[in-house]
Amino acid sequence: MAETLPFRVILRMEIFPGKGPEFERVWLEVGKVIAEQPANLGQTLMRAAKEEDVYYVLTDWHDESSFRDFERSEAHVGHRRRISPFRRTGQMILTQAVFDLRPA
Repeated sequence: MAETLPFRVILRMEIFPGKGPEFERVWLEVGKVIAEQPANLGQTLMRAAKEEDVYYVLTDWHDESSFRDFERSEAHVGHRRRISPFRRTGQMILTQAVFDLRPA
């Protein structure tokens, strides 16, 4: 039987200059709570290597409907509220994993 691959959300966020360490601390607090959601399969926060004050978040979910349920929740609204003082702009890309190759 084929493995069901995750629904992956990719967020790109530009934060205000000088706010990186505080943003990372708050994101980790928020991320730990999101990780408790049964449909969440994990998250990664990444700092762009060549773009100052740019972060990417990869977060995996069982499927789009479970992500959308979370997105409409009061918890998500609260998380966005905590992150918003740091965020200048953002973009969200919704994807469905096609292949997931592990090292041999």
